[in-house]
Amino acid sequence: MNAHDTRILMCSPEHFHVDYVINPWMEGNVDQASPAGARRQWRALRDTLAELATVVEVPPADGLPDMVFTANAGTVCGNRAVLSRFFHPERQGEADHFGRWFRDHGFEVLELPEGIHYEGAGDSLLDRAGEWIWAGHGFRTDFESHKFVADWLGREVVSLRLVDPYFYHLDTCMCPLADGYLLYYPAAFDDAARREIEQRVPTHKRIAVTDEDAEQFSCNTVNIGRHIVMHRASDALRQRLKQAGFEVHEVDLSEFIKSGGSAKCLTLKVTEPEAVASHRATA
Repeated sequence: MNAHDTRILMCSPEHFHVDYVINPWMEGNVDQASPAGARRQWRALRDTLAELATVVEVPPADGLPDMVFTANAGTVCGNRAVLSRFFHPERQGEADHFGRWFRDHGFEVLELPEGIHYEGAGDSLLDRAGEWIWAGHGFRTDFESHKFVADWLGREVVSLRLVDPYFYHLDTCMCPLADGYLLYYPAAFDDAARREIEQRVPTHKRIAVTDEDAEQFSCNTVNIGRHIVMHRASDALRQRLKQAGFEVHEVDLSEFIKSGGSAKCLTLKVTEPEAVASHRATA
């Protein structure tokens, strides 16, 4: 797929603020986000991405401040979308709005059974070299959801257990990159998950980030072709990514980090490819 064929779903931050605490980043930040600053940063991200892809928007909804984090709308492959079933009551109202957007734009929407939590592309990331989905569980998404995702989207699902509450979604500590590279924070995973990653991704393709880069949400990255859009990267990480053939674009997203999200959280690719062949789930 050409980079400019990529479509990215975003939601403007008219109603964004830190109104409650559902992750450690929110601690101490209730009512501390700047609405004007958030709007300015969001527009800068949108404008940067619009140079690389087509940005489409879902209307924001009053009373749903985290709807701006569209990565959690669902997981898309081809014309199918697995709709999120949010863990926290504060976010559960978003599902109706995202489901409506998917249906209005021609997607077949698949919904998990009541009681099984799943938070979309926050916890499901398509590998860019293999025909599998990396899928996180442990905080927001239930392990039981992975079988449904595998069956419905026709891809192998590789389950990875998350163990650090600061990295509560998979996309806060992992980003599959073009050509099979993988940007990730090993300390966010249990031993079995780290072994699975190491078995599937060659050493020279694994880019492990430091504590400092992880805390700057460097793994919460949007990758379009050879371009990487993120909040911040250390000089060492920027150099490593350059050696791998990537160009890094930094956008200040500090207002959204107060809520526990950054570039990837604020976006959802809705032009992900269909599976080539069916696979079974693996844990």
